[in-house]
Amino acid sequence: MPEVSGPLRSGRSGAPDGATPAGDVVVVGGGPIATAVVNRLAAAGAGNGSGTVRALPDLPERSPGSALAGARVVVLVADPADLSAAPSGTGPGSPAERRAAAVALAQRTVAGARAARVEQVVAVTSAMVHGAAPDRPVIHDDDAPLTTPGPGLVGDLVAVESVLARAAAKRGPRAPRVVVLRPAAVVGPGVDTLVTRHFAAPRLLVVRGVERPWQLVHVDDVASAVEVAVRERWSGAATVAAEPVLHPDEVVRVAGMRRIELAAVTAFGTAERLHRVGVLPAPAEELAFTVYPWTVDPARLRAAGWEPAHDARACLDVLIAGVRGRVALGGRQVDGRDVALGAAGAAVALLGTAAVWKQARTRRYG
Repeated sequence: MPEVSGPLRSGRSGAPDGATPAGDVVVVGGGPIATAVVNRLAAAGAGNGSGTVRALPDLPERSPGSALAGARVVVLVADPADLSAAPSGTGPGSPAERRAAAVALAQRTVAGARAARVEQVVAVTSAMVHGAAPDRPVIHDDDAPLTTPGPGLVGDLVAVESVLARAAAKRGPRAPRVVVLRPAAVVGPGVDTLVTRHFAAPRLLVVRGVERPWQLVHVDDVASAVEVAVRERWSGAATVAAEPVLHPDEVVRVAGMRRIELAAVTAFGTAERLHRVGVLPAPAEELAFTVYPWTVDPARLRAAGWEPAHDARACLDVLIAGVRGRVALGGRQVDGRDVALGAAGAAVALLGTAAVWKQARTRRYG
């Protein structure tokens, strides 16, 4: 991606005349979120006419600080939001190696930032690090994430956050401020996630007795939230989401989908069996994020004057348009290419739909 220089919109930075201190912004990582962040910060400029925005998919194992020389801010996009690039199976490129690579990149980023005397590290993970449950209370900015990584992509992000927490606890002249942004379910061009695949199923899976509200955020608004965190020189954490939270009935109506309602034991048991035999590479635990709530309250961003350009209904329209014509079968995306990792909800909804058809035929024909 090209480097673009120009003035960054100023805020409460403490710099002379309210300007943002000069220096480059380096965006580390890949995928649609990283691309959106680069484009947003490049359009805004990286600092007082002298800084640039640089995109680096990775950092060198030796002397990562050399790649960050001249940077004032490093943005680590830990969530690629692209399941099509996620490996499955065992051996080279396995989920275990994927997690090791994600953790190692986070370690190189914070070590390189410290060596290069970077002022701030902004990390983008996901609000999924807080977990999902039938009675999950609303997640607030300062709520602590999970600390024990489970299997799957969410566990990868929990492991990365452990690295970031240790970096944030360090003190000294070389220690950068660390802020973690945790978005709700992301939608937008190129986004391919557990949630988007959930809507690519023949029917929308719901767990009996659980009302699962839907909360979304556009990838461009995640990028604008990063801009706010840079401008305000934040540390700590902040959640990111569009408003309002959508009622499940509205989501079903707008999506034009029928629901398949299963008992939790049936849904998760089916997902576990599919995972055990290799039909479903995603672990059964990740089904929770498509059938249970993990709603956030982005109070810190709201107080800073952040307003997403896309409300929740617009985000839902983007999501539905993005999956139209694609079908997730057995947890794999079927759109002319075989994708190695899919959403548990799509596979379970598929099997649940088949079960409903079988029951209907039995009742009809005896």
